[in-house]
Amino acid sequence: MKVSKFFMLVLMMSVIVGSGISSISAKGNETSIKGSLVIAGGSLGTSNVEVYEQFIDLAGGDKDAKIGIVPAASGSLKSSIQFKEDLISYGVEKSSIEILQLSSHDFSGTDQNERKWKSNAQKNKMVNKIKGLSGIWFVGGDQLKITDTLLKKNGKKTKALEAIWSIYEDGAVLGGTSAGAAIMSNVMITGGDSLGGFRHEFTSEDVSSSDKEYAPVYIEKGLGFFQWGIVDQHFNERSRLGRLAAAALEFETQGNYAYGIDEDTAMVVHNKKETIDIIGRSTVAVIDPAEAERKGKEIVNLDISYLSPGDQIDAKNKIFHISKDKFPTVGYEYFNFDPLPATGVLTSYGTLPNYLSYSLVDNEAATEVKSYLYDSKGEGFQLNFEQKEETEGFWGYQDGQKDSYSLVHVKMDVEPILVHFEENNQVFNNYHPSTFTVPELSFNPETKGSLVMAGGALGSSNEEVYEAFITRAGEDATFGIIPAASSSLKSSNAFKEDLMQYGVDEESIDILPLSNHDFSGTKENESDWLKNRNNEKLAEKIKEYDGIWFVGGDQTDITASLLNEDGTKSKVLESLWSIYEKGAVLGGTSAGAAIMSDVMIAGGGSHDTLAKGFTDTYDGMSQQEGGASYLEQGLGFFPHGIIDQHFDNKARLGRLIATSSAHADEGEFSYGIDEDTALIFDNQTGVMEVAGRAGVSVVDLSEAANPKHAPSLYEDIQLSWITSGDTLNLNTKTFTISDHKVSTKDYEYFDYEAAPHSGVLTPHSTLANFLSYSLLDNYREDELKSYSFHEGKGFEITFKKGENTEGFWGYQDGNKDDYSFLHVNLNIQPIEVYIVEEN
Repeated sequence: MKVSKFFMLVLMMSVIVGSGISSISAKGNETSIKGSLVIAGGSLGTSNVEVYEQFIDLAGGDKDAKIGIVPAASGSLKSSIQFKEDLISYGVEKSSIEILQLSSHDFSGTDQNERKWKSNAQKNKMVNKIKGLSGIWFVGGDQLKITDTLLKKNGKKTKALEAIWSIYEDGAVLGGTSAGAAIMSNVMITGGDSLGGFRHEFTSEDVSSSDKEYAPVYIEKGLGFFQWGIVDQHFNERSRLGRLAAAALEFETQGNYAYGIDEDTAMVVHNKKETIDIIGRSTVAVIDPAEAERKGKEIVNLDISYLSPGDQIDAKNKIFHISKDKFPTVGYEYFNFDPLPATGVLTSYGTLPNYLSYSLVDNEAATEVKSYLYDSKGEGFQLNFEQKEETEGFWGYQDGQKDSYSLVHVKMDVEPILVHFEENNQVFNNYHPSTFTVPELSFNPETKGSLVMAGGALGSSNEEVYEAFITRAGEDATFGIIPAASSSLKSSNAFKEDLMQYGVDEESIDILPLSNHDFSGTKENESDWLKNRNNEKLAEKIKEYDGIWFVGGDQTDITASLLNEDGTKSKVLESLWSIYEKGAVLGGTSAGAAIMSDVMIAGGGSHDTLAKGFTDTYDGMSQQEGGASYLEQGLGFFPHGIIDQHFDNKARLGRLIATSSAHADEGEFSYGIDEDTALIFDNQTGVMEVAGRAGVSVVDLSEAANPKHAPSLYEDIQLSWITSGDTLNLNTKTFTISDHKVSTKDYEYFDYEAAPHSGVLTPHSTLANFLSYSLLDNYREDELKSYSFHEGKGFEITFKKGENTEGFWGYQDGNKDDYSFLHVNLNIQPIEVYIVEEN
């Protein structure tokens, strides 16, 4: 919780951060364009209301919009049909939407040969059709197929493109996602990755680089609708900062920025106002190459910023306007910890904007951080990120209580290095084994209740999770909210409002007076509520509820509020057990999920736990960002394994493995729940189900080796990852994958050499996505590696396909990739690390 910042609201009427450059003179800006652009970074979800509504409004509104969809980039008509259906669901008349017959290639799944549609780009019939439109949308796929369709061989505009430009200049909105975003700028990035970009390798041919672990940057001519710089897409998910930086440094940008748009996020460009609005669910990177220099393979003084929804850019004057709902972090940093370098899948906040937000700009203890990017030979780069005098960070909430950061003017330097690894089982010789004693807790096998355990950062819009909780409470249910984990009542009030938004009557929801500490922002001293844990009147009232929710914060405050000092159950906790056994649903997010198992992980980081082991001391919330793991007694509502949360964002695989090795029962799985995701367990069926926007990692140590002489060494761990709609039957230990997904085994979509996961610029940088795209759905790879190291010591983490390994893929929420995988083999090997700077 960030309660300490709320008082700053009165100081924040508007935040303007200047770049010191007053104007730009981009080619084409002298042309008066009345139209607008909606440029989406890819994987646009059907549920992304803001992006769809902006596009429709700019096209004239749902009643007057006339929209054409250009299918040229795709391999089929599926995405165009899907987008048409999405527009209809948002109120546009079916008769007002047309899929334009523009393509240079044949589509799969149709009877006709759409290659013949290429000639339509020169036909007056198509021109007249386009001129009657108020909006055009380019679907995703291959951007070269769009330009091949709309540009002549000599690079000049076809009649269809001339018509698109005509309506755009007169006021129409043009939009596109993925490839449909890439074509928007004059300089069109068509291929390549960050490693290829930092190597300063470019290509002018459409060639595959699958035999290498990197791809050179491939540039072609775009359609130039976006007048304010270079655009790239799928930016954070595919870690494309290196390739965009290379393009910005190599090609004349005429003083403009370069923009990298994340998935499910969009830039709305208002040409008449000369502004760019950020909308959607993630961030837009803004690269300023004006003061940067390239010295061989070294890059110095590159300026990078990340803007989030609600922010706006004055494109002409290059000024950032940060949403007034966000608060400055400078001088009010929430965190105070020594961040480890971002070196692989065990790094907390492993994507670049998250890493810089939490570890640098909102962290009082750090003024610089670093990460790495290299191939399997160790040839690569060290990335240094540093706060400058003009660096600023801004924090707020979005979609309920999900952190939303913006950060501006972080300095980035890139230097070539060679990394070498050597196995050494004794490199960590001060490992402290756990001294925690697992409590003897009895569990009634006749328990009828259910659990909804959310991994943290639960969005108010996550209907699937809220409905799961409300439905299991039953009709006309009453709910109690336990605020004990938090430092204020804000999260409890927000959850109450969320329940009301989903149809629960206000009179049916109570915030229960249970806490061991005072809250900010109230007159009452809530530390007095500690005595309520044995208040008979409150204990009786608890028995009336059908659902109980534990909000997030510090899990030790929940257990301290409900367990007696000797570890026995308080009267209130006895009542919670009583309604749970009779059929009530218990739920919680973040800390509210951590308390569910017998063994409660209260603090520690993955790298530090594997290296140092466990500690018997706890110094509060800051310990959750790193250090040896600290364990306490949980409440035991889920007796079938150990639960961890914030799993993807805080990279907690290492600490869950070490804790499970020390304390899990034989044959028992352990579970890491991602943010905005819930693991749902119904005691009567013994079945677990996943709901929400990410997934749940399932760790199986039943066949694993962890020798006492080398406590940091692990072999033969089995790792699975299941997502929305997937289930696990604990009675039979069998997984069932949602039937909307198909197996990738022997039908892998990708075929390329994948570099190790080495830090924040590794493509698909979260653990589950890295394995899904680069291993499970990649024909070329049977094994992947990641490294985690600090001060010359670390780990080599190896992920292998085995006989029972299987991946699954489908679409969700429109055309967003949805993966699951089962039984990936995982080994952890201690190593020594040597880094040499290259000239």
